[in-house]
Amino acid sequence: MTHPTNTCAVTDDARWRAVLASGATAVPRWSLAPPAAGGGPVATTVAVPAELTAAVSAQAGRLGVVPEALLLAAHARVLAALTAEPEVLAGVEVAGRTLPARLDTEVASWRTLATAAAAALTALTGADQAGDDVALAQARRDLTGLWPETVLAVGVPAGDGTPLADDAVFRVDRPAEDQLRVVHRTGDLDVAAAERIAGYHLTALDQLCADPDAAPGAQGLVGPEELAQQVDGLAGPVRPRPDRPAHEIIRDRAAADPDRVAVVHGDRSWTYRELDEVTDRVARALLSRGLPPEGIVAVVAERTLDWAACVLGILKAGAAYLPLEPHFPPDRIATVLTRADARIVLGERGSTTTLDEALDNLGAAAPERLLVDDAVAEEHGDEVPRVDVAGDRLAYLYFTSGSTGEPKGAMCEHAGMVNHLYAKIEDLGITEGTVVTETAPQCFDISLWQLVAPWLVGGTTVIVEQETILDVPSFVDLLARRRVEVAQLVPSYLDVVVSYLEQQSAPAAEVLPALRRIAVTGEAVKKELVARWFAVRPDVAVVNAYGLTETCDDTNHEILTEVPAGERVPLGPAVPNVRVYVVDEGLHPVPLGAPGEIVFSGVCVGRGYVNDPERTAKAFVPDPLRPGERLYRSGDHGRWLPDGKLDFLGRRDHQVKISGFRIEIGEVENTLLRAPGVRDAAVVVAERPGRGKQLVGFYGAAAPVENEVLRATLEASLPVYMVPPVLHHRETLPLTPNGKIDRKALTALALTLDEPATPDADADATPLTPTEARVAAVWAPLLGVDASAIGRDTHFFDRGGSSLLAVKMAVGLKKAVSLPDIVGHPVLADLAALIDSKAADVPAPAPAPVAETEAPTVRLHFSDLTPSS
Repeated sequence: MTHPTNTCAVTDDARWRAVLASGATAVPRWSLAPPAAGGGPVATTVAVPAELTAAVSAQAGRLGVVPEALLLAAHARVLAALTAEPEVLAGVEVAGRTLPARLDTEVASWRTLATAAAAALTALTGADQAGDDVALAQARRDLTGLWPETVLAVGVPAGDGTPLADDAVFRVDRPAEDQLRVVHRTGDLDVAAAERIAGYHLTALDQLCADPDAAPGAQGLVGPEELAQQVDGLAGPVRPRPDRPAHEIIRDRAAADPDRVAVVHGDRSWTYRELDEVTDRVARALLSRGLPPEGIVAVVAERTLDWAACVLGILKAGAAYLPLEPHFPPDRIATVLTRADARIVLGERGSTTTLDEALDNLGAAAPERLLVDDAVAEEHGDEVPRVDVAGDRLAYLYFTSGSTGEPKGAMCEHAGMVNHLYAKIEDLGITEGTVVTETAPQCFDISLWQLVAPWLVGGTTVIVEQETILDVPSFVDLLARRRVEVAQLVPSYLDVVVSYLEQQSAPAAEVLPALRRIAVTGEAVKKELVARWFAVRPDVAVVNAYGLTETCDDTNHEILTEVPAGERVPLGPAVPNVRVYVVDEGLHPVPLGAPGEIVFSGVCVGRGYVNDPERTAKAFVPDPLRPGERLYRSGDHGRWLPDGKLDFLGRRDHQVKISGFRIEIGEVENTLLRAPGVRDAAVVVAERPGRGKQLVGFYGAAAPVENEVLRATLEASLPVYMVPPVLHHRETLPLTPNGKIDRKALTALALTLDEPATPDADADATPLTPTEARVAAVWAPLLGVDASAIGRDTHFFDRGGSSLLAVKMAVGLKKAVSLPDIVGHPVLADLAALIDSKAADVPAPAPAPVAETEAPTVRLHFSDLTPSS
């Protein structure tokens, strides 16, 4: 077939610059082989059915375009599917020359796309070769790296060679009418991948011919064989689980080994017999109040043995566990209790102030309050509470941040909970006698497995106190004293632990002799951190865990015994009985290796959001590939890797994770808008090396609003980890051309505002003593500033310091001061004086008074340092 030429010459340098400047289309690689170093290309050829060739010719005639235009339209659709980018840059080979063409596949119909492809071909074939090559070469030099990674050859190529440019991933041509050929290097694409890409082109052509008025993205391109591989081959292995709830398995364990220690907190501990007896009493107290099956019981208590008794007692009563933290604002507690329609609230003496205020605000609508020690003391006989609990019964609820300003409560069932507990037991090697730490805040779902999973197999749970977690040397000492074998940490806190271990004179294997597994979760773990860990403990595997609250916690485990070879640490394969798909907006599985939304199916999928049908309907949908099952749409984006592991690519909405905490930016912004005088609000994430991520708030107002007013508004409704430590005023917030708040501009602005080039205005002098200079040198990288920008009067927390950075500071100062010392002496000169006084063993001078308005209130909580899903 030949293509008609066009006399319209394209010689304008600006024209090519415009085509290239919008960005290249990065095609995913799919091969387990290393990149071919100088290896020649290979050709993978598939047959083109005669009926498809005839259909293409006929449809081209009806559309008034040449058949090659349909092939270019199909090629553009394939590139869009491979990259998840609707606008693609393709190389088109005409008359032996490769020219770039940009096509938008997000159009109303194939007809429109084919017409655009025909116009592009006309322009390309009509280009003046001599003048155009000069202009194109100049544009390519000016825009380095912006060049098509794929080539579509128009017409039958001359000769039998397999040409492929050095910078191309693959080339598509038709050596004969009944053939479609993909030329590739095996280091970029293996043969199976090339065959799939050829198949995508045929499928796209078939869809175009069948219904030219359908949208190009209305159907997926994945064929039956690949679909089976994705749905079944990449699913977690099918593995039988006990058809019983976790609390009944724990009861059997208590009967078999009653005197083994089940749980430890501080100096207190319970054996399995004591745990079973106390939780039976809690269950009987709840049932005596007429608690119905799946009745929701909230727990507002610190992480103690009483909290452990509440969790297991609620499950034994056939009720659903709903955790809340005592430090949450009363408004937040009241909102959650109302949304969940909680029947009873279990609390403990000494930590009920905010709960009392929340219940008073609810008045007659408040649930019944019951103190844990009262529940244990009540007499309701000795009969073992036995409530029939099936796998599809509700086990627990966890509330997460909601984009509308209203938190949402994810409901999970017993079967999903049990499946996840055993996945942790298997991949972390938890067996009888294994000691596991419980470090996570009780309002996050990983606290549940940390507490309960060891009990299913006769292990011991060590509940680690907040003060211990905030003091790294004490935390490491506890791991050693308690002979902890399994611990889970958020990567930012593991970074601090590794820094501490790197400073020790003794090998880490001697400092932590019993440790066998370290799990990380809650945020992306960097490859560099994994390398540092293996440098100090090469014998202790790292388990990178990924999952969401709505999927009964983690769905993927990557067990690392060495530093991964790729750019990022993968999320790993699916755990048993869990199915993970990567799909497009229409829930069609995308090609292997292509980016898409990560969705979940199987026993892991929760029931939805409690009393929230609208948000449930958006996120929990029928599984189109498994009729009768639920699918959860996570909003996370990822792709499959050739070794069958999931790779995390981020999110496309405004949900972020800070120190492992899932935060909906919209909820923070909506709360900030409630402050008097605030017209607009935006919250962005600023991140610098050594500091981690930090929320930075911007608000539009005619005049600055008092910082205390803004913080009071936020803290009245939000947990402390959701309150931006930095708030900036602007008369108006920057807007994009379409009138939306320009978040990219604000993110860049946040970095400049938070990094002054000159010393603090309140820093009246540079450090004077060697200790002051030493402290300034430690502060500078933590605060992301030059040491010259830190003065004697610089306030650590006023400059953006956080709990985690304070812990890092304590490690950097080699334990010269503790975290409480830093909180009590946040001004550089005061802290340096304290260090000197400790070294001289003399009383330290009192810290200089700081005006209330000079610095934000510092709230240290281990939620800054512990992970969540």
